[in-house]
Amino acid sequence: QLQLVESGGGSVQAGGSLRLSCSAPVYIHASYCMGWFRKTPGTERERVAADSPGGTTTYYSDSVKGRFTISRDSAKNTLDLQMNNLTPEDTAMYYCAADPVSGRYCWQAVGPNGFDLWGQGTQVTVSS
Repeated sequence: QLQLVESGGGSVQAGGSLRLSCSAPVYIHASYCMGWFRKTPGTERERVAADSPGGTTTYYSDSVKGRFTISRDSAKNTLDLQMNNLTPEDTAMYYCAADPVSGRYCWQAVGPNGFDLWGQGTQVTVSS
């Protein structure tokens, strides 16, 4: 049974925006390290953005810094990823992940492949 469910993917033209959401149970949303990852065929999974428990610290990969924003919506129990100024290089399957590891830089402790829980993914396609 999936505990993380992504939504919001789709197709846009370069320069456009999309907002991804990851729905999670309350206990995960409130206290787990959470993040967004992406993968294209033939490449390694890339950690795009991450958020420490409580949202005190965030991480962004250099490729998305300044364009993407990760946030937690406590009213909806979602982890959101606002993606602006999209480029064809952002085309990928995007996954939400969560892990019970704590700490301000929790994603470093887990590593990009160590998160316990994963969603099924949502496709983002950016055309030029």
